[in-house]
Amino acid sequence: MTDDENGVAGLLLAAGGGRRLGGRPKALLPHRGQLLVEHAAEVLRAGGCARVHVVLGARAEEVRARAALPDCVLVDNPDWGRGMGTSLRAGLDSLAGTGARAALVLLVDQPGIGPEAVARVRRAYRSPRSLASAAYDGVRGHPVLFGAAHWTAVAARATGDRGARAYLKEHADAVELVECGDVAEAYDIDTEADLTHLE
Repeated sequence: MTDDENGVAGLLLAAGGGRRLGGRPKALLPHRGQLLVEHAAEVLRAGGCARVHVVLGARAEEVRARAALPDCVLVDNPDWGRGMGTSLRAGLDSLAGTGARAALVLLVDQPGIGPEAVARVRRAYRSPRSLASAAYDGVRGHPVLFGAAHWTAVAARATGDRGARAYLKEHADAVELVECGDVAEAYDIDTEADLTHLE
């Protein structure tokens, strides 16, 4: 295993309550014979992240009981109802002191993003100052890689459902865009209509 594989941790944000899905947490939605949270954690591992932290929120105890997440670090976010920014902060906090040099952030509700996109973005890691993002026809999307030098500032700016958007916009010149439109689709599972994407 290379230093890059050891140094880049996967950070899966899976705390949302699925408000527009009638209160069904996205982590518990079925996809390809698994729960969506299991699928996403496997995508991070298959994409080369040896360490995977999973941030849980809505019905966290049920997710812990039902989901098979071997060797993942499960992180509880009691403030999940205040938006994705709280989950990003909880996840980055959980990585402090682990030796991880970067966090590769994936959202649980984007099953069209697979291991190849994760691997491409992970390979953009150069140093703890790295910033990289998948792009789809040149438009920034997920997953996103934050070198550890950015974690404190990213966490400070992560509010509501905006996550790191403001930070990435402010540092746009430093973000390496990694085109993934040929290997992934960046749709979200947000509404009942989006459930057609699940298999």
